[in-house]
Amino acid sequence: MEARIARIARVARGIVTRAQLLELGVSDEEILHRAKIGYLIRLHRGVYRVGHSAPSYEADYFAAVKACGAGAVLCCRAAAYHQGLLPLTRNPPPPEVMCRTERRVAGVQTRRARSMHPLEIAEHRGIPITTVPRTLVDLAATASEGDLARAVHEAWVKHRTGPPHVQAVLERYPNANGAGALRRVLTGETPVLLSRLESAFHAALDEAGIERPPEVNRRAGSKSVDFRWPGRLVAELDSFAFHNTRHAWEQDRVREREARSRREAFRRYTWWDVHEGRAEMLAEVRRLLRG
Repeated sequence: MEARIARIARVARGIVTRAQLLELGVSDEEILHRAKIGYLIRLHRGVYRVGHSAPSYEADYFAAVKACGAGAVLCCRAAAYHQGLLPLTRNPPPPEVMCRTERRVAGVQTRRARSMHPLEIAEHRGIPITTVPRTLVDLAATASEGDLARAVHEAWVKHRTGPPHVQAVLERYPNANGAGALRRVLTGETPVLLSRLESAFHAALDEAGIERPPEVNRRAGSKSVDFRWPGRLVAELDSFAFHNTRHAWEQDRVREREARSRREAFRRYTWWDVHEGRAEMLAEVRRLLRG
């Protein structure tokens, strides 16, 4: 029997439900016994981990969804974290679950949705979840505009989810909280700044009164570039942490060749340029933009 239970748990992040156990022929008394000896570890009513309780945010998320009943899906910040739209941290967001009926589950933030559009429900790494576009719409209600911009960037990099996909969901929820901020990100009005160095460079442009680049962390040719004024200048921010490998060196040369083929100036700026040699850097950017 333990082998059959283990097979179910193996494909479900180590989680098994009371309903599954009963279907296997395990009685309530036997479930209680296995819980008493530590083979089953109760996480929620009718939801157990099998064999051990080693930390696993995926197990916690899966258990939370199972505890919320049929049709429940992971949503909001928890969904964004699981889909890789938010940075990995030691303390993942607590489980957030969208349910079809009113639910109260200890340790789980629940949201009621009487009906969910079938195109907004998916599965990621075995966990029922909102689709990436729907996750971004929900995330907009609580995330800062900068974090939202990075999440939109990650959605494209990791899931090939772009503005048209998100706009389609926004059309169903035009007045959703944060919809305005999300629209600004999708149109490029809010730049996607992926590092402190990029943020410092962008702030330096604003302080100097230099026009903002229309394209930030957008594809130009075959590669994504950091800052681009189309037809005039491409500026790449080179931090040692991300540009110290042979692969990165080769990719930078491709960006430079493609920029020059478009008759655009190409410059690489470092931490020293942005922080210590800022005046000279800004003077050069201003000159290059004037042409």
